[in-house]
Amino acid sequence: MGGCVRDLLCGIVPKDFDIATDATPEQIRKIFKSSRIIGKRFKLVHIFNRSELIEVATFRSGENILNDGDLIKDHSGKIIRDNIWGTLEEDTFRRDFTINALYYCPSTQKIEDHNNGMKHIHEKIIVSIGDPQKRFSEDPVRSLRAIRFSNKLNFKIDKAIKEAIYDKGHLLSSISNARLFDEFCKIFLNGMAEKNFNKLLSFGLNRYLVRTDPELNEYTYNVMIEALRNTDKRLHNDQSVTPGFLIAALLWPQLVEASKQKGEINLRKYFRSMDRILREQQKITAIPRKFHGYIKDIWVLQLKLHSRIGKQPYKTLKHPRFRAAYDFLLVREKASGESSYLGNWWTNFQKNDNNIKKSLIEKLHEKNKEESFKKFGFSEELR
Repeated sequence: MGGCVRDLLCGIVPKDFDIATDATPEQIRKIFKSSRIIGKRFKLVHIFNRSELIEVATFRSGENILNDGDLIKDHSGKIIRDNIWGTLEEDTFRRDFTINALYYCPSTQKIEDHNNGMKHIHEKIIVSIGDPQKRFSEDPVRSLRAIRFSNKLNFKIDKAIKEAIYDKGHLLSSISNARLFDEFCKIFLNGMAEKNFNKLLSFGLNRYLVRTDPELNEYTYNVMIEALRNTDKRLHNDQSVTPGFLIAALLWPQLVEASKQKGEINLRKYFRSMDRILREQQKITAIPRKFHGYIKDIWVLQLKLHSRIGKQPYKTLKHPRFRAAYDFLLVREKASGESSYLGNWWTNFQKNDNNIKKSLIEKLHEKNKEESFKKFGFSEELR
């Protein structure tokens, strides 16, 4: 159903396979004991099969005279609850885009297509089912989904959808921070973070996922882009990624700005600003608590990476977040366009050779240490 059929037709390996049926969630629950009904806004069933989770949706109808309170909208037209069951044909018109309204029947081995989805896949275009102005009012997240699918599939966005994104994008401010965090992960942790961010920026939607000033200055933009490129590169190299690292990087320019005092970093303001900046981002996208300490560790270590006296480098190297902080140091240096002296120093210090470690520390006399801190610390980020 939907995405998996679309991806297969586009030559992409689906990340999962979802199922749609005319059975109600309660009926599905009775058949599969190892399952649970989730969601209030849209009821779904999760069926657990060993290590695999299968998501099953019931065909929906939409508005009708027998609503019975199961389809509820707010004053802006956003759907609060949609649990009116229907037929496959009716369900196809409840989907967002034509390319997502494709159903494969394993019995007939045919694809059900009631909205020209296969035609639009061939034409490589994202087209809304129904009036996008109304559909995006019903669910503003469709603006983000249109952008994500466009970049993932390398499809163009239909003109009517573009107009709806401009007109209805502001409604994203009414979406829960938990749902927007989920969208944050889908958009930025899928290997196309840089492309997605630039397209979000062109539509003015970036601020609904990352708290930023309306106009990004050059340094802020460079740090964000380098962090997103780093994430994309790691995914393409089959390396692990975490939203914690990306959030730490994307919010870094705000922390630097909040810590300024007479053109320098004030350490007291630096540490006091961390929790406030996380709280302000939390209003936009929920950040699971397990990432709070991770993010702050990366920020604190940006200071410690500059302290290379005596035993301090050895202690910093043993910190469980050292690798993430080191990676972010390289991102910062690349974004600033300055020399990568400090990054190279730590690259060499990580080598398993105690003589190299000792030699690197001995070469740092007091004068060089002070110059290094000023040049490769935060000075370029305050310009």
